[in-house]
Amino acid sequence: MTELELKYGCNPNQKPSRIFMEKGDLPITVLNGKPGYINFMDAFNGWQLVSELKKATGLPSATSFKHVSPAGAAVGLPLSDTLKKIYWVDDLGELTPLASAYARARGADRMSSYGDFISLSDVCDVCTAKMIKREVSDGIIAPGYEPEALEILRSKKKGNYAIIQIDENYKPDPIEHKQVFGITFEQGRNELKIDDELFANIVTENKNLPESAKIDLAISLITLKYTQSNSVAYACGGQAIGIGAGQQSRIHCTRLAGTKADNWWLRQSPQVMGLQFVDGIGRPDRDNAIDNYIGEDFMDVVADGAWQRIFKEQPKIFTAEEKREWLDKLSGVSLGSDAFFPFGDNIERAHRSGVLYVAEPGGSIRDDNVIETCNKYNMVMAFTGIRLFHH
Repeated sequence: MTELELKYGCNPNQKPSRIFMEKGDLPITVLNGKPGYINFMDAFNGWQLVSELKKATGLPSATSFKHVSPAGAAVGLPLSDTLKKIYWVDDLGELTPLASAYARARGADRMSSYGDFISLSDVCDVCTAKMIKREVSDGIIAPGYEPEALEILRSKKKGNYAIIQIDENYKPDPIEHKQVFGITFEQGRNELKIDDELFANIVTENKNLPESAKIDLAISLITLKYTQSNSVAYACGGQAIGIGAGQQSRIHCTRLAGTKADNWWLRQSPQVMGLQFVDGIGRPDRDNAIDNYIGEDFMDVVADGAWQRIFKEQPKIFTAEEKREWLDKLSGVSLGSDAFFPFGDNIERAHRSGVLYVAEPGGSIRDDNVIETCNKYNMVMAFTGIRLFHH
């Protein structure tokens, strides 16, 4: 099959729409449903991301995409009991490495992952399919599916769940093209390999970069390679925990991603872990309630007349002082940036979210200020010398 007609493009008024190959056959097979234009954009970007993560770490990988940027990305490391609970997978028993990867990718920012498009580096197994079945998701791409897993996924969305199988041996042309306003842009594909060598140029006084941090920095940079720029990513324990995408100002990226990382950690606090939800509440409603509870709009779920619809008992207000005390316990976080930090304020903000390891290109006229700020907090920073803009 050389082309596939789509219902419409980015918006319903954008017709006709199709994906096609100028030479050869499409490297995908649609096994179920009717993926749309944005679905395929998410699928192809997500597939590249998880493929690179798998090559870089040797671990099964997953990502949760929304609007052509990842909401989460992770590798298949085991989950602690706490993470199983906050990701709502503690009732699934022992998880396969691939299921653990998707639980992490989906769980990092469940609000943003609502209605995601999933990419898996490995053949989708039954455990992962069972996890996906109960989440609100638009579709999935993977190199294959176990027969039972495929049937489980086909039952989603009244049989309309989009399921794509991709040829894992497919290699695109080294030159890529894109049209904007009827004008064709041409460039070489970004084939940059992200590995430990990128972290060799450590410019701070502290030069202790453990293997676990190298994995997290690789996860952050590979994630950024497929995130709309400007972008930064916080990573910890084998997964992205906060991604700031598509901001015009880098400090706004750092703040946005830092807030998401903070929320990930706050969800593990005793105050949140102890919330008692009413029976039968849906998973998205629980996610929304937690997001409000740990945010500035906490009275929307704590006030009289509101909490009774969500909780069995009225939660105590999670004060700003209590939040800060818990956030101060987060440490060992890695931070990647797709371009240089122009000011030390990015490092100041990163410090408040437990960042100890940083990877960025370097090359700013204020590099000295950024290095000085890292040294102030005994951080390790590597200048990679490479930029990872993605548009």
